[in-house]
Amino acid sequence: MTAADPCFLTVAEAASLIAAKQLSPVELTRAYLDRIERLNGTLHAYVRVFHDQALTAARMATEEISAGHYRGPLHGVPIGLKDIYDTAGVPTEGGSKLCLGRIPASDATTTTLLKKAGAILLGKLTTWEFAIGGTAFDTPFPPARNPWNVERDPAGSSSGSGAAVAAGLCAAAMGSDTGGSIPGPPPGAASPG
Repeated sequence: MTAADPCFLTVAEAASLIAAKQLSPVELTRAYLDRIERLNGTLHAYVRVFHDQALTAARMATEEISAGHYRGPLHGVPIGLKDIYDTAGVPTEGGSKLCLGRIPASDATTTTLLKKAGAILLGKLTTWEFAIGGTAFDTPFPPARNPWNVERDPAGSSSGSGAAVAAGLCAAAMGSDTGGSIPGPPPGAASPG
């Protein structure tokens, strides 16, 4: 392995090690799940963690790769999804009380394509309500915090995605940009709360 902590490998590094069978998707997924368990209570990057489902998918990826069925550079790589991407049978609530308990019948196209590529879904990431507006403290889930200074706001509706990647809680994350949440936060963004 090229890094002391596998949670800080780049996607390219992780993919290369997985393809070479030097790092198993199960080992990498467990490392992320352990880190999420330790840090998410402070950072609030994830609103929902798919512990059992992620490990099952990681085992399947490990078996497929061992059998010579490597799907490509995302196969076995653990990722997070902003909680606006529909996931069949799993709540997608968009950070809103209005959508609590909403369970889509089918995956979003993005979710489908990531699963086909063999990515391991670790969980759903914090977003502003309906991915717009601003940081709020009256939504169903606490807002994500900046991993380098929890008194600061990571800004943007993709705050959970940004915080998760920066803190080593997933190799990559899907966000979206309604009005600036991917290029944000602005330098020195302070917490509104």
